[in-house]
Amino acid sequence: MTTDQKPGPAGEDGSGGPVAGRDAGLPDAVREIAAGYAFTGPALDLGAALLDGTAYPAAPVRIPLPVLNRHGLVAGATGTGKTKTLQLIAEQLSAQGVPVFLADIKGDVSGIAAPGTPGARITGRAADVGQDWTPRGCPAEFYALGGQGTGIPVRATVTSFGPLLLAKVLDLNETQEASLGLVFHYADKQGLELYDLKDLTAVITFLTSPEGKEELKGIGGLSAATAGVVLRSLTVLDNEGAGAFFGEPEFDTADLLRVGPDGEGTVSVLELPAVQDRPRLFSTFLMWLLADLYQELPEVGDLERPKLVFFFDEAHLLFKGASKAFLEAITQTVRLIRSKGIGIFFVTQSPKDVPGEVLAQLGNRVQHALRAFTPDDAKALKATVSTFPRSSYDLAEVLTSLGTGEAVVTVLSETGAPTPVAATRLRAPRSLMGPLGEPALRAAVDASALGARYRDAIDRESAYEKLAARAARPEPQDAPAPAGPARTPEPERAGKDEGGLLGSLLANPALKSFARSAGTQLGREISRSLFGTSRRRR
Repeated sequence: MTTDQKPGPAGEDGSGGPVAGRDAGLPDAVREIAAGYAFTGPALDLGAALLDGTAYPAAPVRIPLPVLNRHGLVAGATGTGKTKTLQLIAEQLSAQGVPVFLADIKGDVSGIAAPGTPGARITGRAADVGQDWTPRGCPAEFYALGGQGTGIPVRATVTSFGPLLLAKVLDLNETQEASLGLVFHYADKQGLELYDLKDLTAVITFLTSPEGKEELKGIGGLSAATAGVVLRSLTVLDNEGAGAFFGEPEFDTADLLRVGPDGEGTVSVLELPAVQDRPRLFSTFLMWLLADLYQELPEVGDLERPKLVFFFDEAHLLFKGASKAFLEAITQTVRLIRSKGIGIFFVTQSPKDVPGEVLAQLGNRVQHALRAFTPDDAKALKATVSTFPRSSYDLAEVLTSLGTGEAVVTVLSETGAPTPVAATRLRAPRSLMGPLGEPALRAAVDASALGARYRDAIDRESAYEKLAARAARPEPQDAPAPAGPARTPEPERAGKDEGGLLGSLLANPALKSFARSAGTQLGREISRSLFGTSRRRR
């Protein structure tokens, strides 16, 4: 290291860098790593450079705090320590005043709220990497989708979710998406509030009735076939558990951005123990949450510290079987939400689990060990190696020989350039590496100030009740019509189905304009954001 590259002192708060002169006698490869990670501003400490099985504490490997909104990837085979890396980064972000969101799929991240337990393994790891380890928990809130679990219930109204986003989740085609937009438009105009799935089902059912068909005649019809597809898709979504997610009180995503009176960022842990069986529910929540944050937060560009950092564990569940529309929405989100001060980290087994368009947006990489037991494994290993910058390592060999808690790292520097590839022995998290325990988790949820706001579901009068009351009213007796000449059917109506055929639906100019662009009048009423969500009325 030259004399003009002297950073400030390093510490547990992640500020500064290695002390000048401490790299004397380091191997050349390690010295290069030390120089590449010698940041002058605040940073997160990942661990120490690793060469031939030896860790070098004088060459710390770190991530600058300002580049955390450039997104990242934590990958590796099962049992290599990905979740602990997630926990290590999250607790340091919290300590530096950055709120964090964690999706806890396996149920073992809740321990971040409690101090860790000292032991010989932790003591040895701390000595290896030059870490001054002391146990410490983070301020945390625990959530569960629709109250399906111990955490505070998270809900969203169908209206705020919006037709375009819901169509993506339901994997509807263009015609079905346009029809769903028509349903939302009608509900808006008629004052039929769409809070939960039964409200939306009631409106769709009504619009396929003789009375409903008549009301839609001026702007296009809703065919029975299209309505049937949408209703069946809603039933599947409800059966996967999403019915409890839609409703009130709606979760305010601003609650994810809270910083405590001591300046520590709140760690929001979403409980998702059964997501493997209900991936659609997780995908629904993810899309709505990111869309709502993107819509509500102002443009801020690059900040000294992110406003929020997301971690999505088991990211392959997010992308597995996803529709093209869903992948396009996620790619747009990752690309654009950075300017809102939001960082996203995907945690998965292999980089190939993440679509290439998304992977290209992830500037910070922590790659744990990969296995090469099968031809497919070898192919994935080769693909992973090709995504890293050139280095002196034989990455194919290194990635198959890393131990638990070791990883190959490259991040963006303070200038935005990639840092040298560094094999790294990672630090040990200071919080509890395991589940918090049901009694302690329940106590934390009961003590939360947010419990009173979100705990109890509300079922206000909305579309379902209004349409039921309308159907129960007696039909008015019409006075006899005066005699007059018989009306001749309009030529353009002759031979058409009054319910609205697919061709009639697609031919309608207003509806085609809605499907084509959110810039039309109809688009502005329903699709008030890039993602089709309705702006929250606060």
